[in-house]
Amino acid sequence: MTPLGNEWIVGRDHELALLSRLVDALTTGRSGALLMTGGPGAGKSALLDAAARMARRSGVRVLRCRGSEGESGLPFAGLHQLLRPFLDLAEGLPARQRAALLGVFGLDDGTPTVSDPLLTSLGALTLLSDVAEHGPLLLVIDDTHWLDLGTLDVLAFMARRLEGEPVALLLAARDTAVPAQLDRQVDRLTIEPLDPAAAGRLLDHQPRPPAGRARSRVLEQAAGVPLALVELARAVARDPAAAHEDTLPLTDRLEAIFAADLPELPPATRELLLFAAAAESAELPVILSAVGDRATPDDWLPAERAGLVRVDADRVRFRHPLIRSAVYRAATYTERHTAHRALADVLVGDPDRRAWHHAAAASGVDEEAARELDDSAARAQRRGGYAAAATALERAARLSPDPTVRAGRLVRAATMAMYAGHPRWVGELSAQVATLTDEPALLAEASLRAGWALAVTTRFAGSLGFLLPVAEAAVDEDPVLTLDALATATTPAYNSGAPEHRQKILRIAERVPPQEDEIGRLWALAGCDPVRNRARALAMFAHAWTDPLAEPGARPELDLPLARMVVLGGTAWVLDETAEAIRLLGAAMDHLRRSPTSGANATVAQALALALYESGSWTEARAALDEAYGLAAEGGLENVVVGAPVLRATLLALRGDTEEARAAVQRAVHGIDLPNCRSLQVRTHYALGAAALAEGDHAAAYDRFRAVYTRQPEPEPLHFHASDYYLADLVAAAVRTGRAEDARLVLDTTRRRLAEGETSARLTAIVHRADALLAEPDDAERHFTAALADPAGDRWPFERAQVRLDYAEWLRRRRRAVEARPLLAAALEVFERLGTRPWTDRTRAELRAAGVTPASPPAGSADSLAELTPQQLQIARLAAAGLTNREIGERIFLSPRTVGFHLYRIFPKLGITSRAQLRDALPEPGE
Repeated sequence: MTPLGNEWIVGRDHELALLSRLVDALTTGRSGALLMTGGPGAGKSALLDAAARMARRSGVRVLRCRGSEGESGLPFAGLHQLLRPFLDLAEGLPARQRAALLGVFGLDDGTPTVSDPLLTSLGALTLLSDVAEHGPLLLVIDDTHWLDLGTLDVLAFMARRLEGEPVALLLAARDTAVPAQLDRQVDRLTIEPLDPAAAGRLLDHQPRPPAGRARSRVLEQAAGVPLALVELARAVARDPAAAHEDTLPLTDRLEAIFAADLPELPPATRELLLFAAAAESAELPVILSAVGDRATPDDWLPAERAGLVRVDADRVRFRHPLIRSAVYRAATYTERHTAHRALADVLVGDPDRRAWHHAAAASGVDEEAARELDDSAARAQRRGGYAAAATALERAARLSPDPTVRAGRLVRAATMAMYAGHPRWVGELSAQVATLTDEPALLAEASLRAGWALAVTTRFAGSLGFLLPVAEAAVDEDPVLTLDALATATTPAYNSGAPEHRQKILRIAERVPPQEDEIGRLWALAGCDPVRNRARALAMFAHAWTDPLAEPGARPELDLPLARMVVLGGTAWVLDETAEAIRLLGAAMDHLRRSPTSGANATVAQALALALYESGSWTEARAALDEAYGLAAEGGLENVVVGAPVLRATLLALRGDTEEARAAVQRAVHGIDLPNCRSLQVRTHYALGAAALAEGDHAAAYDRFRAVYTRQPEPEPLHFHASDYYLADLVAAAVRTGRAEDARLVLDTTRRRLAEGETSARLTAIVHRADALLAEPDDAERHFTAALADPAGDRWPFERAQVRLDYAEWLRRRRRAVEARPLLAAALEVFERLGTRPWTDRTRAELRAAGVTPASPPAGSADSLAELTPQQLQIARLAAAGLTNREIGERIFLSPRTVGFHLYRIFPKLGITSRAQLRDALPEPGE
């Protein structure tokens, strides 16, 4: 048992030690974030209180916020709780941040602005950073699972950017309802039930501890849950006979205990409690006004004495959410509805909360209440609260008497949930539409939303099950809709790799007559068969029209030029027009960072990362991966949540961090059905094969590379597009392990298949490298020279360097060392720049064998840059370009203090001492 001021906490020494370290670190200027999870009554709130007391004793300022079930649909309600004491300081924020932050609270000057969630989050972070100038801050967030989604997004944003800030984030949530935004973003501390000894000690500290049979029954039923121990002990003390009753489910038992206190309270107190339960976090004046002359402030006293509520200043708080639940459930249907109607009547100045109370008071369907929620959704959408808008529209749909109107509101709710980046929610909303209407347009739109929702997970077959019927049904009457559906369907079809889906997409596409906008057909052709359709797709790509990007507006669904740029970027990537893909996808990301479409951000960022990786811009690729993963983890985009770590693991493996690479792959694919995600399966095999290759384990590497083709007499690629890029690595490992004949079978079959279409310069070089490694001595050289003949091959520097290394080794073994040296020197330059230690070591050994002593790497170039994180490199480049810390923070969504913290760490890594030296210390991008 640990003393904390005048209170004692039993059985939580380990947890309190961790909290103490968090506070101690904060007092020395180090940030941190910790999420405590546990079941109801586990003691999370008590630990938060303990941490707050520790912080205050250490001179740390504490800001608190508590989630509320009733306000979970109000956009940024939790953030307002947290920042309310300092909103007057928002005047010192940069103009765009100030407008975004105050705008979500309705505190702006009324000037129409476009909502921007990222600027809102940055404004909150900058405001807290400014407050922290006067001393460290501890943000204590309770009942995180009931926070509104807008607040959760801001907290997740801040949790990833606290480094360098004297700010710590301490949260608590139920273990069954951890918000997706924080699930992988914050270190977690699980609050387990107390062990039997600690549970017994807690009982002993109760005013009237149970004894004998009663004690054993309480310990048994409480199961180590502190709140249950306390409340059950109180129940037994009140009624000793209760110890002999049959066992009930724990939650039901606790709620019954909480409600059991209510009949003993005066009627006025019970009414106040009901109104507080209905209003949840409403201010005392609101509750008293709604109750009217039936109660006075003094009527709270019996509830306070009973330990049910705590009244502070002008607010009332239930001691535990289960108490609020018990109070609300103990009331009759009529009593609850009366409370909500009265609350709605007094909330005349708050149309959003008024709308929710009208909805709660509605008996059955109620179009007037539904319209109020519809209007509330529109206001939330204008403020950038897409999740709140979806919640309001979903409730409005349930209140709508007309099934077709209900279906329309559900479709709009699904659209808002899509923009909020919550695919599972989109799927749930879309699934309801088919039961309500036969309206073809609504059904088609719902199917498109449902297909999108599954496409960004790994349930590709389910996605295509929605999208392909829509595409096929609309061929004759709405060919534009068909091409839109096919464009959406092509992405899950590509990721799945299953041939039947791709073939169906191509068959439907051929039935669509030429349209003014052929962008959907272009992606279908390239994404479903980039080799056979290469010539046609390139011709269409060359003539594709692209508008300048419009500024993000209130209707991002109409931002057609942006959608075209994303599709063209994906098309360029799959056709190995890698530089063009980087240009297009990079421009799209620049645009998306200024718009509230996190789901799109994540998928585009991952595609950009793949293109950057292939082009040899690995540091930039890592930065794009970090961005993709962060956005995807917040929104539940499973395909990116898995794919981004797999590509990051590939980079780790190629740089020689093999153990970390394997661990990253294992974490990423845990629980994923890889055979149904063939693109991910192939990339996973390559990441693990690259790790084995880096360690010199060619047998293990061969097994992994061989797995990207089937074991049939004529091997087929596991994935129609991704597999062939690892063909030469497969052959190289086969030659070193005596499996050349098996590799030859794969190569011959692949060559015949590729001959049915047109290969890119990249794929052509890969096949020539494979041919060279398997060829007879007299025939190998022509394949090596063919692999290096096309200058376009320099666009893929790592692959080109591998060819040069293989060719140089072949030349040296034939005593042609002089010819090998320039090839080895060129390969070494690439390997050193990329930081691929295993390949660098091998190339240096070859150079020495060729009679050359390789020079040491230039000090402060590759090695020093490798020490910088992607974010640090980005900050360094912006600072070198002359931007101030505040301007850099605005650009990459960090506070100025965090930018300065990073620069403080960057200078010694680059061997410089001032900002003026950055320009000379950094190579040009892409070098």
